[in-house]
Amino acid sequence: MKNNTGRGRHLLAAAAALSLLLSQTPCAQAQGWMAHPAPLRETRAAWLATIGGIDWPRTKATNAQAALRQQRELTDMLDQLKQAGINTVILQTRIRGTLIYPSSIEPLDECLTGTPAKDPGYDPLAFAIDECHQRGMELHAWLVCIPIGTAAKQRALGKQAITQRQPQLCKRAKRELFMRPDHPGTAQHIAQICLELARNYDIDGISLDYIRYPETTYAYDDDLNPQQRRQAINRIAKAVHDSIKPHFPWVKLSSSPLGRYASTKRYNANGWECLGAVHQDPREWLHQGWQDMLFPMMYYKGDYFYPFLFDWREHAEGHPVCPGLAICFLDPKEGNWRLDDIRAQIHTARAAGMGGVALYRARYLLENHQGLLQSVSQEFFPTPALTLTMDWQHADTTAPLPPTNVQCRRGTLHWQPSSPQATGERSYIYHNVYASDQWPVDTSNPANLIATRVMGDSLTLRGHATATSCFAVTASDRFGNESAPTQSTPPNNERRATPLDTYLLPYTCDPRARP
Repeated sequence: MKNNTGRGRHLLAAAAALSLLLSQTPCAQAQGWMAHPAPLRETRAAWLATIGGIDWPRTKATNAQAALRQQRELTDMLDQLKQAGINTVILQTRIRGTLIYPSSIEPLDECLTGTPAKDPGYDPLAFAIDECHQRGMELHAWLVCIPIGTAAKQRALGKQAITQRQPQLCKRAKRELFMRPDHPGTAQHIAQICLELARNYDIDGISLDYIRYPETTYAYDDDLNPQQRRQAINRIAKAVHDSIKPHFPWVKLSSSPLGRYASTKRYNANGWECLGAVHQDPREWLHQGWQDMLFPMMYYKGDYFYPFLFDWREHAEGHPVCPGLAICFLDPKEGNWRLDDIRAQIHTARAAGMGGVALYRARYLLENHQGLLQSVSQEFFPTPALTLTMDWQHADTTAPLPPTNVQCRRGTLHWQPSSPQATGERSYIYHNVYASDQWPVDTSNPANLIATRVMGDSLTLRGHATATSCFAVTASDRFGNESAPTQSTPPNNERRATPLDTYLLPYTCDPRARP
C-alpha cells in the first residue's frame, strides 16, 4: 500500500486537518479557502431505494388514480433532487429476485402495488428514465445481486419465483435465501437481466449491489476456498461486462462494494472489508475494465473513512471511485452524526479528485436533516455539473459536431442540432447550455453552465435571459464527449472579454479533458 508514504501521506494529513477544522467551525466559515470550487464535471449521485417503498413508492398503485399519485411522488422527488444539484439517480431496480419493470426473467416486486407480481398499470422504470432525462439527469439501474429474500417472500411469487424457475441457483442460509455465487448459472442469470435492461430501456448505467458473499452472520457456506470465492464473484462482474459492453458501450457499469478494500499498512479494517470478509475484489474489476466506476459504501468516520478514501484513490486504475456517504446517520433515529461530518467528507473527496460522491439515501437528503439539503445545494452543488467523460475505456473519443444558429427569442434559446454521429441503435446527441454577461461565453467556467443533457433544439431560459445575456451551446454524446461551443450572436451592448480575460479564462478547451 502507498497511503503511508509520499503523496498519500500528505493527502492523509490534509484530510485530517480539514476534518478537524470543519468539525470546529460553523458552516459559513467553510465557504472560503477551505471549500474547493465545484468542478464542471462531477458525479453527484443519490441512491433511491424501492425496497418496501422506503424512498419510493409510498403510494401503492392499486388502481389508475393511485398509479398517478405514485408517479407524482416520483416526479416531486426528482424535481427536488434536480434542484439540489443531483445529476445521477441510482434507482433500485432489482430488489430481492424481483424487479420494478415487466420482465420475462423475474416477477414484479410488491413495492409497486402491495401485491407480489401484480402489474401497476404502467412501466415504472420507463417512466423514471423518461422523467430523469427530461430533467437532464442520468438514471443508473441498481441491481441487488445475491440476496433474494425469505422463503415466504419467494413462495408469494408463485411459479414466477426464481426458487421455482431455477432452484439450482438458490441456497438457504438461516432465514434468508441467496443466489449461489459458486454456480456459473448465477452470473449468467444476472447478466441476462442486465442485457434485458440495456435492450429494452434507455438506461445510462447499471450498478451492482451486494455483488459479494453473504456476511458471516448468515453462516453461508459452500465448498470453495477464499480465492475460489473471489473468482466466483469476479465471474459475475465479467459476465455483466461481456453481455453489455459489446452492444451498449456507453452504459456505465458500476458497483457498491464495501467501503474498505482491505487493511492498509497503517490502518486496520477490523474484519469488515471487501477482500477477506465478503470475497469481492473491485480493484480487479477496474484493472480488467469490467467496471467503469465504483460507489464504495464508505459509511464511516475518521480513521475508517479518510485513509481508506485515499487507498481507493491510489488504486483507481484511472477510474472514478465516488464514495458513498452515509447521510442517513444525520437522522437521530439512525445515528449521531453531525452535518460537518458529511461536509468534511465531501470537501475531502472533491479535493482528492475522486470524481464525485453518492448519497445514501435520497429521502434523507430531501428530509433536510440538520440542514443537509441547503448545504448540498448551496455549498457544494450551487451550479449544474456535467457527468464524467468516459475516457477510462477504449471508446470513441471523437466529439460530436457542434450545433449551429444559436439564438435567443422571447425568453427561449433556440439552436440547430447537428446530425448525430451514431454509435449503436439508440445513440443520440444532447446539448449543454452556458450563459454569461460576457461574450464569448466561457464554457470552461462551471459557473456559466445552466442546463445539461437537453434533448431537442430549444430551452426555456426561466430568468437567465437579460438584455446583456450571452449564450453558448455544445453538443455531447453518450460517452460525455463534448463539442466546441457555438456562441449566440453578441447583444448590441456586448461586453467582450479583454485579451487578459481571454488568457485567464479561455473559452475553448479540450472537450475530453476532465476538470
